[in-house]
Amino acid sequence: MVSEKFFDRIVNAQLQFLDKQNIHMASVPPDTTIKEYQKFIDEVYGIPNDRQFTVWDMLINIQRFIMRGLKGIRKKDSEKTKFNLLISLSWLMSLMNQLHIDLEEQVWKRFPYLCSYCGMCPCVCKEKKIKRRKRNIGGWKKRPRSLEGFQMMFNKIYPAEKRTLEHAGIHLGEEIGEFSEAVLASRGNRNEKDLDNIAQEAADLFSCFAGVFNSLDINIAKELSVMFSHNCHICKKIPCQCSFKDIINFKS
Repeated sequence: MVSEKFFDRIVNAQLQFLDKQNIHMASVPPDTTIKEYQKFIDEVYGIPNDRQFTVWDMLINIQRFIMRGLKGIRKKDSEKTKFNLLISLSWLMSLMNQLHIDLEEQVWKRFPYLCSYCGMCPCVCKEKKIKRRKRNIGGWKKRPRSLEGFQMMFNKIYPAEKRTLEHAGIHLGEEIGEFSEAVLASRGNRNEKDLDNIAQEAADLFSCFAGVFNSLDINIAKELSVMFSHNCHICKKIPCQCSFKDIINFKS
């Protein structure tokens, strides 16, 4: 029988070896929050993003992988849709980090368990033909404690069974257009109001990511925990060591 002291020596020796090799591991747990996921993206990709990518570069990659995800919807390939939208969502987190926007705070501020437009849960915009946005002052339930909780919240506000996957995909396409316009305006005017608009549009965009995944019946947090079980999902390093060429030529 192995003694407890012997076992402790083995564990300590392994930890010392890892420390000498400067081996570090970061991952996204299945019960992650939006904040924790955003922090993970910063930890793994923050340095290479700052060195290699501008705001425009990141926006293009968000658009790039959303479009590939929408192609998956057209081809009825849920795996292609899932994979590309997870990558696009991670690029959105990268852009939020570069602009110092706390996405979870913005999502809750925009959707406090209520539709951001009609102020109801579930949304009644279509039935009541709401034409003017109402000011949300608070939801009727507690704030979700995890990314999965936020995804469930969006399914309560915008039930997946009330629309098709194609409809959810079109809505995502509309919102990436509005988000892009907000970034364009901010880069031109460079004032706080435009930056606030980016934050609001990012929250709307996140809600549409959730909408597509809800239509696919896919748990975002669970899939992220598989994709990001060990640092960068491609090179497996922290910080990511993928080259700019690797990212440009990435096939998905």
